[in-house]
Amino acid sequence: MFSAEIKHVADKKLIRILLNCIESKTIDMTKISWTGRTWLTQTGCDKVSAGCKFCYAEIMALRHQAQGNEKYKDGFKLKLLGQKELEAPLRMRKCDKMIFLNSMSDTFHPEVPDVHIRKTFDVMNRTPWFTYQVLTKRPERTVQMSERLKWTDNIWMGTSIEDDRVLHRLDALKETDAKIKFLYLEPLIGPLPNLDLDGIDWVIVGGESGAKARPIKKEWVEDIQRQCAESGTAFFFKQWGHPKYNPDPNDPTKWSNHSNYEKGGCRLNGQIVHAWPDATLPKLPKQPIATPLF
Repeated sequence: MFSAEIKHVADKKLIRILLNCIESKTIDMTKISWTGRTWLTQTGCDKVSAGCKFCYAEIMALRHQAQGNEKYKDGFKLKLLGQKELEAPLRMRKCDKMIFLNSMSDTFHPEVPDVHIRKTFDVMNRTPWFTYQVLTKRPERTVQMSERLKWTDNIWMGTSIEDDRVLHRLDALKETDAKIKFLYLEPLIGPLPNLDLDGIDWVIVGGESGAKARPIKKEWVEDIQRQCAESGTAFFFKQWGHPKYNPDPNDPTKWSNHSNYEKGGCRLNGQIVHAWPDATLPKLPKQPIATPLF
């Protein structure tokens, strides 16, 4: 009788774990080297600058649409997800501390209502055991809303810059109240010799991937690395994007069976350069181990 009761409890716990895994499907494991999971509260976006030309998120969304995925039935048109998706982190176990917000959209897209953004921030505020990485190409709107948002220390704010035509995004990012601010320089399609990195904690650099990838040059990357070293900013080199732009023909990380595989490879002068803005952060595994969601 006692054994049967134990089995009944264990079965109920297993069912609960499985149900929560299904409910939290919006938070997925990822192979992105600078984070651990992705969390969607919305999907879809619009092109705003040259870096958007071959948007990976649009390509993925259209692929999902063709496969009949209900979430992407409208392709890459902006779509707000429901309350269940919005509150997904509240149901997650305290693990995989890095979460990239809205990898398939832009949280600060102009058509996203203020209330949706505030609700998203509220969930991040209520889960301080996670570190959230928020990335936008529209930091001006972030500034407009900054005083109405609660910037707990676990919210990192970043902006994408692909060349010097959108350097104004850097100035806008600095006006936000985020404790940790970072630049995402991917796809890097031009030199950035005059970055003012005062107040910037982290810089991620990467080349464009895909069949139509535009060139990235080693001297651009090395110059940004030098600027980071001079300013004390953590520098993270993600990838070359395409093998033909990798100056090292013997880079083993361009092969998919390598533990640090990235598109086009990721070694810079023979080294994998993955620095973080806070040395106390745990190093994330390349392929995070799946854990139960409660």
